[in-house]
Amino acid sequence: MVKATLKDGNVREYEKGVTLAEIAADISGRLAREALVASVDGRLADLSAPLERDAHVAFYTFDDEEGRQVFRHSTSHVMAQAVRKLFPGTRLAIGPAIADGFYYDFDSPVKFTPEMLEKIQAEMESIIKKDLPFERIDMSRQEALDFFNKAGENYKVELINDLPEDAAISCYRQGDFIDLCAGPHVPSTGRLKAVRLTSLAGAYWRGNEKNKMLQRIYGTSFPKKSMLDEYLFRIEEARKRDHRRLGAELDLFSIQEEGPGFPFFHPKGMILRNELERFWREEHRRRGYQEIKTPVILNRSLWERSGHWDHYRENMYFTRIDDLDYAVKPMNCPGSILIYKSRLHSYRDLPVRMAELGLVHRHELSGVLHGLMRVRCFTQDDAHIFMLPGQIRDEIVGVIDLVDYFYGVFGFKYRVELSTKPEKAMGSDEIWEMATKALEEALKSKGMDYKVNEGDGAFYGPKIDFHLEDCLGRTWQCGTIQLDFLMPEKFDLSYIGEDGQKHRPVMIHRVVFGSIERFIGILTEHFGGAFPVWLAPVQVMVMPITDRQTDYAREVAARLEGEDIRAELDARNEKINYKIREAQGRKIPYMLVLGGREAESGSVAVRHRSAGDLGSVGLDDFIARIREEIRIKKI
Repeated sequence: MVKATLKDGNVREYEKGVTLAEIAADISGRLAREALVASVDGRLADLSAPLERDAHVAFYTFDDEEGRQVFRHSTSHVMAQAVRKLFPGTRLAIGPAIADGFYYDFDSPVKFTPEMLEKIQAEMESIIKKDLPFERIDMSRQEALDFFNKAGENYKVELINDLPEDAAISCYRQGDFIDLCAGPHVPSTGRLKAVRLTSLAGAYWRGNEKNKMLQRIYGTSFPKKSMLDEYLFRIEEARKRDHRRLGAELDLFSIQEEGPGFPFFHPKGMILRNELERFWREEHRRRGYQEIKTPVILNRSLWERSGHWDHYRENMYFTRIDDLDYAVKPMNCPGSILIYKSRLHSYRDLPVRMAELGLVHRHELSGVLHGLMRVRCFTQDDAHIFMLPGQIRDEIVGVIDLVDYFYGVFGFKYRVELSTKPEKAMGSDEIWEMATKALEEALKSKGMDYKVNEGDGAFYGPKIDFHLEDCLGRTWQCGTIQLDFLMPEKFDLSYIGEDGQKHRPVMIHRVVFGSIERFIGILTEHFGGAFPVWLAPVQVMVMPITDRQTDYAREVAARLEGEDIRAELDARNEKINYKIREAQGRKIPYMLVLGGREAESGSVAVRHRSAGDLGSVGLDDFIARIREEIRIKKI
């Protein structure tokens, strides 16, 4: 007999060799229908796998991240099977699950077109209807090499050769199709139900531009058609909200051929940007930060000392000045460190909080550039806090409170991840453990739920990442808190303690917006270009109905500007309905329609871009209302 300890702590006994699917069926009929994969002592396994020993067993459905990943990875295998049947001679690369879907990379003699996706999808649906079981096949290394060499699958052979000598090798079969895969998979193709192939792209094998360009097909899948329909609706809504399209329509920014990845901000975009920066400065000043500015180009020796030269060089730009090597900064921290180091500090001075809106440059491949979301130069709203070891928890909590406040102003929900030591890192395991524990304690003291993201920390320290959620349910990683014991050591930073001796401070790196440019892109899509009044480049459009009200309209516009309300006058000889439609298209929050009655009474007829006609009010009343909206940053 074997004992299965379930998630709720319940323990059940079964005959040795009972399958995980049979355990699910014993628990409930619904679980048997909806379970996609299970875990045994934390390791994912097929539902067909037998339980040979006492273990903790958990089951995952499509509602769980583990279930969704397996579901979509299984769908990628079905797509590969369909492509191989339709286009003989196609060689297979890799096909992982990704956020909201999957892809597979193919090396095919046929050039795929968007029209072909319908044909591939139809073949996939045929495979799904056959309800073919996913069967695991364990092979020796030589058996796997012989099989894939014979099939002409050179990419699979390369992957096998890169595995450790003692690695277990497995394949999965559905019908007459076999693919190299560690698994696990859903029980059968019939579980996959609703599938949609979405797009084509090029992708270098293993992400290396020196390798062959493959053809990548993206898709998504769901257990119900209604879920797929809802997803496609969100995708269409996201297309309408695309910040690149809205950026051009609203004249906010542009990307020019002369500077790919280097955004140009137009006058209206600069208003939006300046409002965000003004808000950032006000809040940081209130919370004890001092603003600094550091150079964009600094000597190579600094980047060698910081570790960026060894750990980040491939992402940096370089130049030579006076026969010496310099680098354009990819990060702001070394500059802040030099300012801290420029004078002696006492323990009474700490914590020192230095904040910088610092322009950084990072080399990104042209294929990944995307509007304001992925650029080659951007402004980080950085801050570096130098503190006593005993101040760590309070300072981290202070940053968490700041991030929470900022995101609340914009109406964003968020989730938190704790990222631990990466493979390529500086410092000892002891230092990393100390730093990681400090971040954990701060999160626990705030009662925050968080996910541990193993191996995704910065090369100099663990970090807390804040992933905000927009109105379409998409998440964006923005805020970060990184605890660093290593940079103070490398730069020999110190403070004079109560004992009169030199001691080493601890350092926090943190951002809230993350990147001003990217945050503007996120806000543009979140609000669909209809920014809250306090951020809107034009807050009020003043529109006389006829020429006879133009003088009064000019007085109203001037009065608004005098009250620091951004107003424009539309005095064109056009019909008022045309002016209103155009102002709404520009997503201006308020329109003031001025006819003879308004001119005589000194009032304004107010229209809101979404609420429509709000009636006539006195100009003073309207100014008081909009100023209050701006003051409280109403969203």
